[in-house]
Amino acid sequence: MRFEGTDSYVATEDLTVAVNAAINLQRPLLVKGEPGTGKTVLAHEIAAALDLPLLTWHIKSTTKAQHGLYEYDAVARLRDGQLGDEKVKDIANYIKPGKLWHAFTNTPKKCVLLIDEIDKADIEFPNDLLLELDRMEFFVYETGQTIKATNRPVVLITSNNEKELPDAFLRRCFFHYIRFPDRETMERIVAVHFPDVKKNLVREALNAFFELRDVPGLKKRPSTSELLDWIKLLMSDDISAEALRAKDLKTVLPPLHGALVKNEQDVHLLERLAFLSRRENR
Repeated sequence: MRFEGTDSYVATEDLTVAVNAAINLQRPLLVKGEPGTGKTVLAHEIAAALDLPLLTWHIKSTTKAQHGLYEYDAVARLRDGQLGDEKVKDIANYIKPGKLWHAFTNTPKKCVLLIDEIDKADIEFPNDLLLELDRMEFFVYETGQTIKATNRPVVLITSNNEKELPDAFLRRCFFHYIRFPDRETMERIVAVHFPDVKKNLVREALNAFFELRDVPGLKKRPSTSELLDWIKLLMSDDISAEALRAKDLKTVLPPLHGALVKNEQDVHLLERLAFLSRRENR
């Protein structure tokens, strides 16, 4: 079972090595990188390439580790007891399996489990999953049963580095940082998504994109996904490569810049740079 990328996802050599190392070690793959570099999409592509089902657990600030194991609905059981419902005699009727439970018991083959943006949760969240992800089992206290992985899932964990993860958790993972694509890799990514795009438009769009990313002081530099959105808009509005070439993005906002520049501070910064450049050129 090896991952080599897919027709719709450009995986660099170091990324494929990391994915296959994690699979061979049977350890979670912890992936970090700038937002928009394809961390979440990677799980979908691994599942597609290996022909495995995908389970996704999107983490929020209120998410607790217990939610991924199971939840016991004591309120529903109390209500049914007051109504005289016979199912209250079996507490299992009020146990709701979580994503890890489903991943551990997925049959007849293993699955890919995505734990997305783990750094959004409380700092104790990773520590609360240490044993479960290491041993691939957990105990259900209400029923006295142990849920153990029938087929050990391929676990992918993403992080945007909003919080530092505990050392004990990191020790149990295989780590990979997705570097921002260089120009050659970006050209391959664009070609995968837009095989019919004009090469001169791609060339000028990438010139503009990387120049924009190099502007000092930007609060949020545009990402890969935003570049793809921008090129889609350029194609839709039939904006020519010549129109892009005529603009110096260090001094002028690019056409349809709302796809690339996502906050007012950066818009104001680029406008100030344009004003200063015009004044210097007088």
